[in-house]
Amino acid sequence: MVLTPVGIDIAKSVIQVHHIDATTGRTVSKTVKRASFLPYFANRSPCLIGMEACGGA
Repeated sequence: MVLTPVGIDIAKSVIQVHHIDATTGRTVSKTVKRASFLPYFANRSPCLIGMEACGGA
């Protein structure tokens, strides 16, 4: 199984999600609200997540 790497930047009210689309090769940058974070990933194929957070997150 090949896992797509996904970068997540955690902030106070929104989360930035970055990954490369396997079909187009384009970089995807999406803003996801905290309430929508789990449903967003529940509908994706398995992936490898790297998180970055600042001190206020």
